[in-house]
Formats: sequence, C-alpha cells, structure tokens
Amino acid sequence: MFYHVKELQYEAKVSRPDPVFAKKLQEVLGGQWGEMSVMMQYLFQGFNCRGNKKYRDLLFDIGTEEIAHIEILATLIARLLDGTPMESQLEAFNYDPALAAVLGGMNPQHAIVSGLGAMPADSVGNRWSADYIVASGNLLADFRANLTAESQGRLQVSRLYEISDDPLVKDTLSFLIARDTAHQNQWIAAIRELENKAQDVVVPTNFPKELQKQEVAYDFYNTSQGQSDANGPWAQGTAPDGRGQFRYIEQPFPYGPVPKLPLAPATVFNTPPKPLTR
Repeated sequence: MFYHVKELQYEAKVSRPDPVFAKKLQEVLGGQWGEMSVMMQYLFQGFNCRGNKKYRDLLFDIGTEEIAHIEILATLIARLLDGTPMESQLEAFNYDPALAAVLGGMNPQHAIVSGLGAMPADSVGNRWSADYIVASGNLLADFRANLTAESQGRLQVSRLYEISDDPLVKDTLSFLIARDTAHQNQWIAAIRELENKAQDVVVPTNFPKELQKQEVAYDFYNTSQGQSDANGPWAQGTAPDGRGQFRYIEQPFPYGPVPKLPLAPATVFNTPPKPLTR
C-alpha cells in the first residue's frame, strides 16, 4: 500500500513564467530516461521480485522516491506555465505571430490539452511508453539497466541545469542531480554485491559454461578498418569474469557457409518466382 505525504520532497520554485523551459522539462518527466520511466521500472522490478527481501525493499524505496520526483517536476512545470494566460498561448499559435515569437518553442498542448499542467510526455510531445522500462526478473541485469537509466537521467538534468537561467529552477534541478548521484552509487553497490555473491559478472551467472561455445567466448572481432581497438582492455588480457583471456582477431572469418534457402511457394509470389501450377 502506498500513501501520499502532501509536502514536496524538495521545493519547486520559479522566478518567472517560462513556458519554453516547461516544454524542455517534459523530457526528464515523461521521456525515455525520465522520472516516469525509472519509477515504473523500479516498481515493476519490485512487484516481480521473488524472494530477496532486501532487494525488493531497495527497489520499492527508490521507486517510491521517484514518484516524489515526478511531483516535483510536475509542480515546477505548472509554475513555469503560471502567469502565461491560456488565451495568450492559443492566440500566439493561431493568430498573433509577434506573440508566438515571444513564446516560441513552447508546447501548445500545455494550453490545449493539460490546462497549464505537466503531461506524461517528452519534450516533443511523444507520450510516455511502457516500452521504455526493463523488468526481467534477473536482478543483476535489472540493476545494470537501472544504473544506465540513472546515468542518462542525471546527464539530461545536468544539461537542463546549464540551459536554465532561473536560479530557483537551477536549485530544484541541483537537488534532483544530487539524488541521481545517490541512486547511481546505490545501484553500483547492489551490482557489486550480486557479482560478489555469484563470483561472476556475466548475466545470467548460472548458465552452464559447458553449454556455450567456449572457444569463441572471449574473442574480440576487428570488423572495422584499422586496429585502434586492439589497444583496449576488451581485446587483451584477462576478462573481467576471470575465466578467460581476451583474444584479438584481426581478420575475423566466418564459421558457417553461405546460407541457401529454397524458393518460396509460388502462392507467396516472391522474387525470383517459382512457377505457379494449377
């Protein structure tokens, strides 16, 4: 069961209306790497977590905090839209080129659809999609996806921080950036614990090694011109799992023959055609 605390986790103040920046903020609310995505990702990972009580609690704790971050951003967007009358926004896009220039770049749906409120969409109006989230049931795979999500999210909020010239907005964004720092470190710590428990880093850690083609398990194939990639730790030395040595293959070769498929049935009408008989 969830319950709502009415106070914001952190204040969401603005110095002045800025509908253009409100549109930009939609990206970190409803975009691929926005707060809606991490909230749903962590909660669904928690809902589906079997056993592993402390990891389930970790997922629910951070996932629930992300609900608070959505509320912060929704409040910030609404306040950036306050003081910009809906009528003026509509006129700007429909009748008044001069006013449109002043408000240029804003999201007209903030006036037409949401009534000067935040939307479950990104900065160009694409609706949030559940396709953005990962919840596989494998905690190591999922926690790595969570680390990626927090990394991309912190990157985007940092870029918005640099774009903004409103000190109050920047203060709110600095809080979100700090919390993304915390979450990245927490996912890294959880990943390391799972790797130490499994004594492996390759997902899934419990797939029988004898069932994979071990002779190619640590090869690096040079499939581009030049050999600059040969100098990286991914092409030489001991692999991170400690079970093999990387091998650099300068000129990769195919392991299989040219594929040969029979012609499709005539009723499919492929090219080249197979004679159709009646």
